[in-house]
Amino acid sequence: MPMFKYFALYKPYEVLSQFSPEINKRTLKDCIQVPSDVYPVGRLDYDSEGLLILTNDPTINAAILHPSNAHERSYLVQVDGQITNDAVARLEKGVIINVDGKSYKTRPARVQLLEAPPEVPDRYPPIRFRKNIPTSWIKLTLKEGKNRQVRKMTAATGFPTLRLIRMSIGKLDITGWQPGELRQFSKQELLSWL
Repeated sequence: MPMFKYFALYKPYEVLSQFSPEINKRTLKDCIQVPSDVYPVGRLDYDSEGLLILTNDPTINAAILHPSNAHERSYLVQVDGQITNDAVARLEKGVIINVDGKSYKTRPARVQLLEAPPEVPDRYPPIRFRKNIPTSWIKLTLKEGKNRQVRKMTAATGFPTLRLIRMSIGKLDITGWQPGELRQFSKQELLSWL
């Protein structure tokens, strides 16, 4: 009987969500050491950072990724410009994005405009600072996960994403973690958070 393992990682910026090598790009193999049969559940884009669950238990894949389970995923999003109340309202109601060449209206989301930048680890390389163009932060909570959805959503409202950090899936939250930090859990712990 296989020994199932369960991990949560704060995936650093500019790391692919895979172990197989890719020319000129860092992968999970460059950041962490886990058993060779452990793989990421879902994806987090190369230019995004934050929570990634890894396991060798195939039942977890369905528990997390199947749309019928609709786990909440929360993101801290730094956008280009001072985001408006109108843009926040549009994100909450759902916006039209392109998914696989087709128009798709996102499901309603919860959006909180943050008064001050959140306390998150510095990013390397940092976001390009431009004195004359402000940035702002929102916390965006979704119950779906289309390819590059958050970036497409903020762009649709006229505020492109500069930095994207997935902070939580269900109740599993990485607040206070550092990029590259890996923690191991039991199946019971993991399922209790989902």
